[in-house]
Amino acid sequence: MTRSLRQCLRDYLAERRIRRNRLVTKDGHCNIEYGNIKYSSHFTYLLDFWTTFVEIRWRYVTFLFVASFTLSWFIFGLIWYWIARSNGDLKWQNPQSGHISCVDNVEGLTTAFLYSLETQTTIGYGGRAITPHCPGAVALIIIQSLIGAIINCFWCGVVMTKIALPKKRAKTISFSEMAVICPKKDTLCLQIRVANLRKTLMIGSQIYGKLLKTTVTAEGETVIMDQINIDFMVDAGKDNLFFICPLTLYHVIDKSSPFYEIAVDTMHQLAFELVVFLDGTAESTSSSCQVRTSYIPQEIMWGYNFLPIISRSKEGKYRVDFSNFSKVVPVPTAHCASCFHNDKGHHLHDRRGTANPGFEVINIDDPPNGTRM
Repeated sequence: MTRSLRQCLRDYLAERRIRRNRLVTKDGHCNIEYGNIKYSSHFTYLLDFWTTFVEIRWRYVTFLFVASFTLSWFIFGLIWYWIARSNGDLKWQNPQSGHISCVDNVEGLTTAFLYSLETQTTIGYGGRAITPHCPGAVALIIIQSLIGAIINCFWCGVVMTKIALPKKRAKTISFSEMAVICPKKDTLCLQIRVANLRKTLMIGSQIYGKLLKTTVTAEGETVIMDQINIDFMVDAGKDNLFFICPLTLYHVIDKSSPFYEIAVDTMHQLAFELVVFLDGTAESTSSSCQVRTSYIPQEIMWGYNFLPIISRSKEGKYRVDFSNFSKVVPVPTAHCASCFHNDKGHHLHDRRGTANPGFEVINIDDPPNGTRM
């Protein structure tokens, strides 16, 4: 029992360390921190205030929403109080009989605040109303009405923009938890799976990858987060994907690939991160969005292939079974890319893979060592 608790604790700490060290999390957030920024640079956020308001968290938007309206009501309430005091309308000023007020029934700070709120929100209970005998009050009610309309329009725009952000559409794009390396059409390929959970298409979808690692140049310079392009493709090509059902994307590991020198027994000892990007335009909103995820060496399974998930019913309809989305099965695979190209019989596993004849899902029992993600 104690050993199992220690093992769970070690696994938790190791997972936490891996999560902290990765640049891009599995859900696409960038784990990067900016430091030593000049104080004057913070004013650039005020200059681009619209983007700042759209990108801040909802709790700050809610606070600023309430604060802006409450503050404007209070400021204009003070101005109405000042106008009433200047005209001698307040109750403690003991106005004479027949005195004409600028605003009826504004007799103190509280009633001035209530009149400001009723004016800006166009409530108008009827107990307090402006009279035409004070030009300053007439001008003030026009100014407050205009400013109130501007505040309403601004916050309506912010809320609608935040609700319609393309990042929300990206939440319905799912990547497989693991990547696999296995043969495909006489080539060794790194494969990942991506699915669109909505029936609406992503128009003009393009997918590509970046391999991030620390390299040392010939001059002895250490380059942190050196970016190497990784091309992904499907059987129909790599541009303008027909993203109507889950796709299995693959990268060919040949002599030009940065994975060519990696072997099954050395991969987990390396330090790199494969970041995968999918760009597209939502069909329903015509807004472009980008989905990101990343894979570290511990999330790449050598010698495995994804289970088929597309089947065809007797009525001729296509069906996607997402229960097999991240399931894998062992397949015969060479120990390294050079072994694959030089000796096709040098395999890590000696078990047959899984076919999918007629687009039918085949139920396969999980292997003893567990391949279910």
